[in-house]
Amino acid sequence: MLTIAVVAIHIIVSMALIVMVLLHSGKGGGLSEMFGGGLGSAAAGSTVVERNLDRATIVCAVVFCFTTVILAIRLQ
Repeated sequence: MLTIAVVAIHIIVSMALIVMVLLHSGKGGGLSEMFGGGLGSAAAGSTVVERNLDRATIVCAVVFCFTTVILAIRLQ
């Protein structure tokens, strides 16, 4: 039962991580411009939206790592 819950969390977090990475702005601006992050490279520093997106991406990545390790241990 625990394994099913961890697999479900792992799938949800992996999809969220894909979306978070795609929202990041690259050289061409990226999709984060839709949410107010499109001031361009001329702006000094990153915007609040981009910082929050960075934090959310890090949280998703950490949860993804933990669920990967848990699944690797449980499914041995």
